[in-house]
Amino acid sequence: MIRCIALLGGSFDPVHDGHVALAELFAHLLHPDELRIMPAGRPWQKKAGLEAGDADRVAMLELAFAHAACPAIVDLREIERDTPTYTVETLRELRAELGPDASIVFLMGADQLQKLDSWIDWKDLFALANFGVAARPGYRLDAAFLPPAVAQELTPRLATPEEVRASKAGKVCLAHTLAVDISATEVRAALKDNAPSKVSALLAPQVLDYIQQHNLYKS
Repeated sequence: MIRCIALLGGSFDPVHDGHVALAELFAHLLHPDELRIMPAGRPWQKKAGLEAGDADRVAMLELAFAHAACPAIVDLREIERDTPTYTVETLRELRAELGPDASIVFLMGADQLQKLDSWIDWKDLFALANFGVAARPGYRLDAAFLPPAVAQELTPRLATPEEVRASKAGKVCLAHTLAVDISATEVRAALKDNAPSKVSALLAPQVLDYIQQHNLYKS
């Protein structure tokens, strides 16, 4: 069996239960040899920038995944990069490091899939990695509900989790069973509104404690 590395990237501003649930879902489906969580440094599609600093986002990730069912490594390469974060560059770098035979699986939510054709060199991604896409309430994974260019690229690549794990790149696994609907925007709004009961349903207790201790997302 070839080595499988699953990657979950994002701003994680802050990391919430939806991120952890997505990672746990694909850890169960793929049984990867390694799960890497990759916080973005300067995400080019986020015009407003990030609210929490790099060190705080990394600390919250380590807390969130220390108690998760799928132990993970936090990969800092995008934070340490001086230029805006492009997924295609990260995957090219990882492919060079891991070699041509590893199965790399890039994990994402259905909301990201909807705008995949806006990513830089997005079609090149399929030559570098497989994809694991999780459903999210309000988003459909059916081809009819995707941008035509994305649907055209994905449809012939659809595969089972076992096929994705055994493939080096180019396969796509759709998981329709993730019913968690949380966004970081929603979390930040709840924190600013000082709504403790709502926030506690969105974040791991240790992450919420960190946010409160460091007075994050107050303004």
